[in-house]
Amino acid sequence: MSDSRPDLVIYGSPVSPFVRKVAGVCIEKEVPYEVEAVNVFDPPAWFREISPMKRIPVLRDRSMAEEGIAGTIPDSSAICAFIEKKHPAPALYPADPAALGEALFIEEFADTTLAMAGGLGIFRPIYFAISKGEEPGLEKARDTWANQLPPVFDVLETRLAGREFFAGDALSIADITVACVLMQVALVAETPLDKWPGLAAHFAAMQARDSIATPYAAAEKVIRKALPTRFDLT
Repeated sequence: MSDSRPDLVIYGSPVSPFVRKVAGVCIEKEVPYEVEAVNVFDPPAWFREISPMKRIPVLRDRSMAEEGIAGTIPDSSAICAFIEKKHPAPALYPADPAALGEALFIEEFADTTLAMAGGLGIFRPIYFAISKGEEPGLEKARDTWANQLPPVFDVLETRLAGREFFAGDALSIADITVACVLMQVALVAETPLDKWPGLAAHFAAMQARDSIATPYAAAEKVIRKALPTRFDLT
């Protein structure tokens, strides 16, 4: 009997925007993958060995090794660059140097600044509290939406400059990353982006892509068990 498992396995949880980012890259490239659940708050010893920063996701390429450190890559940005190199078509990293630089900057900006504000300021105060049977931290979430996220959205709106994509004239890692991280907020709260029409149009278009919608649906299935409806933070 042949082994039908895909070469690529993503260790983590669909609730993580960084796991969804890697999954999105795989879907865009039509590369088979699977997600294997790992509790990052209490990871098994084998996961600690392959994740020096104790974070998800970590990728394993089974064609390289089935266990141990060999064949594993921690960090979503490193993982996506690896997948691009191994499966170059369709390209998700622009060939033009300036566009590539912009794509990598937007990816980093979303992974850090946007993720910190949306994740620590909105997702965690709401979902973590509710999952523990506590009242959601709506005061913190509303303050984040009103005061911390607008400057971040301003940057994204300016860099997008009314274009369809963030870097060059085609979908890139920048677009996937922004959408996955912004949808972390959308898991628990409404995300009206009327003040940022370019970003709003980009977000709507990205949500219609299978690479964004399918991983998000897996995350939403988990979240809705504890949180049936999203909060209005306005």
